[in-house]
Amino acid sequence: MAHEHKLEIFRGRWKFKSNTQKIWGVLAFLTFITVVEVVLGIYKPDMFMHTWMDPIEGGFFATIGNIILSPIVYMKPLNLIFIVLTIIKAYYIAWDFMHLRDETGSMRKMIVWTGVFLICYLMFILLQEGGYVFNVYNGDDALIKHNF
Repeated sequence: MAHEHKLEIFRGRWKFKSNTQKIWGVLAFLTFITVVEVVLGIYKPDMFMHTWMDPIEGGFFATIGNIILSPIVYMKPLNLIFIVLTIIKAYYIAWDFMHLRDETGSMRKMIVWTGVFLICYLMFILLQEGGYVFNVYNGDDALIKHNF
C-alpha cells in the first residue's frame, strides 16, 4: 500500500503539488539559510561581534541568572545566530527529507527531544570549558601563555 507524503512545509502555509516540487522548495529554503550564514560569516557585522549583555554580578541568584542566560551573556550574537540557523536547517532536513513528519507522534518526540537535550548539553559544556580555557590563557594570574 503506497503511503502519500504530506506536501506542505511551514506548518501548511506553503503547499506543493508533487514530491519533486516539495524537495526543490525545501532545498531552496535551506539554500537561502546557508547563503545568509555564509554572508554573515564573511562580513561579520560589527553589531553582532560584541556581547549585548555583561555578566550579572552578585550572589547565588546572579550565578543562576548567568547560567540560564549564558547564551546571551557569554556568547557573541553572531555565534548565537549561527547556532539557531543550523538548528533550523537540521530540523527541516530531518522533518522533510527524512520524512520524520510521517512517523508516529511518539517516534517524532523521541528523536526530536533527544537531539534537543544533546544540543543543549553540548552548548553548556562548550560554553563552560571555553570560558575556563579563556581564563587559563588570559587571566591576570595565568600560568600558561599563548605559545602558538
